[in-house]
Amino acid sequence: MKISKSFIPTLKEVPADAVVQSHILMLRAGMIRMVSAGIYSLLPLGYRVVRKISEIVREEMNNIGGQEFHLPALNPKEIWEQTDRVNAFGDILFHVKNREYVLAPTHEEIMTYHARNVVKSYKDMPQIWYQIQTKFRNEPRPRSGVIRGRQFLMKDAYTFDVSYEALDKAYMLHDKAYRAIFDRCKLKYFVVGAFSGAMGGTGSEEFMVKSDAGEDTVAHCDSCGYAANLEVATSIVNGKARDKKSDALKEIHTPDVKSIDELCEFLKIDETQCAKSRIYISDGQPVLVLMLGNDDVNESKLEKELAAAVRPGHPEELAEITGADAGSIGPIKFKHRIIADNRLKDANNLYSGANKNDYHIGGIDLPRDVKKIEYADLRTAQSGEGCPNCDSKLEVFSAIELGHIFKLGTKYAESLGAFYLDEKGEEHPIVMGSYGIGIERILACFLEQNHDEFGIIWNKVIAPFDIQLLGLNMKKKEVVEASEKLYKELTTAGYEVLFDDRVDAQAGFKFKDADLLGMPLQIIVGDKKLKDNKVELKNRKTGERYDVKLGDIVNKIEEIY
Repeated sequence: MKISKSFIPTLKEVPADAVVQSHILMLRAGMIRMVSAGIYSLLPLGYRVVRKISEIVREEMNNIGGQEFHLPALNPKEIWEQTDRVNAFGDILFHVKNREYVLAPTHEEIMTYHARNVVKSYKDMPQIWYQIQTKFRNEPRPRSGVIRGRQFLMKDAYTFDVSYEALDKAYMLHDKAYRAIFDRCKLKYFVVGAFSGAMGGTGSEEFMVKSDAGEDTVAHCDSCGYAANLEVATSIVNGKARDKKSDALKEIHTPDVKSIDELCEFLKIDETQCAKSRIYISDGQPVLVLMLGNDDVNESKLEKELAAAVRPGHPEELAEITGADAGSIGPIKFKHRIIADNRLKDANNLYSGANKNDYHIGGIDLPRDVKKIEYADLRTAQSGEGCPNCDSKLEVFSAIELGHIFKLGTKYAESLGAFYLDEKGEEHPIVMGSYGIGIERILACFLEQNHDEFGIIWNKVIAPFDIQLLGLNMKKKEVVEASEKLYKELTTAGYEVLFDDRVDAQAGFKFKDADLLGMPLQIIVGDKKLKDNKVELKNRKTGERYDVKLGDIVNKIEEIY
């Protein structure tokens, strides 16, 4: 492809609205342009990369027996209502035409709809169905370019099996395929245990890339490899030791004291003597959650414990439920369900709110004073805490989710009536799995990991072009003839070549553009070296340069590649 006849609108300056490196590079290299917040057009250079990534994904999915579909993005809402995911997705779901249809953020419902009509017998399974399709999510705060957008390209796959044992095999097939995909794309990634969220199911894993641009937070141990999304991560941290003697309950006037830190300062106590109280609403019922000191409630863990969605109680609800505002709430005489974090197991001599504004209670002995209290792991892990699998410490950092695999079980089959008959003629729900990869996220993650101060550093596998050919002075006949001959020779040899044949562009401008675009190899044709029948070959990644005779250029490229 010749640049003079191409649409590659490179930018010299960093766009003001771009913060993360992948977004900056994709804009500057002319790979994308924003149409609206979270909505991007893929320009020719970016689309070439996306097509190459898609083909790698397609090959690895086909290798495990996947069959490719292309499903409609426009779905009847009634199918989504059968699985209750209209409510589960909430405002993230796009509705159209008097809310009769939705724009699919994923395709479990439609795949199950097709399966229930054709997969009737155990003999019809296993099945692996997948597609590479546009998805839509009404992200309230789209950011970081294509990493979190409202429209995006996704590979989503679905498996249909007769048992959970068969699902385990399908799950591992996809685990293997995902590793092959990310390895081929030359990404540095790791795998974490994750929360299934609105997808539902019995288990899931995320494939992640460490990055400050990440929208997820991960706990990771370098020593043993333990990794988990912070939504489910556990850590080893000491709980509140039980004192030998329990004090009597005492009410304390604490005017204008609302936070744990303010309570500690007022009473001259340590935060580990405090039980922080939070009210959540689940299935319309209040639940009091107790945390030690300033520990944060992990709402994903709480939802898993309650097997239901939760939300924090609204200020107007708190007084009605407890008799007090936030900061004065506590477990004594609380009439509803109470769950405490494991760090508070059987603790005594605690301070918490008195369910009376501007008052707290001291001397709380949970086994003595709070009947029917439950305990669970409800806290959010933090950096420096003990790894649950070894003696090392956890590091908590931001990461980008590349892919997510779920064991869905029978949730969708039961909701949509997808049943099969076994060998005995007995009916059972189909056991399903769901497996997603963000195609554009692979591109963004590669750029996050492969760039320098000058621009992108591609590898040959997903680079838009194998080689960038630069004619330095296209007004000179010898440069034009040598460049055109090389362009034809390299193209005939099977290489994808981006030929900078611009006549009016200065050499320095072409060099900067070439480094920005980052093709693995650059061939520089200039009149000085042509006098010796040579051109310059530059390795973009290493910076190495070679003077190569024109007749040897193909052999030298093959040697490098």
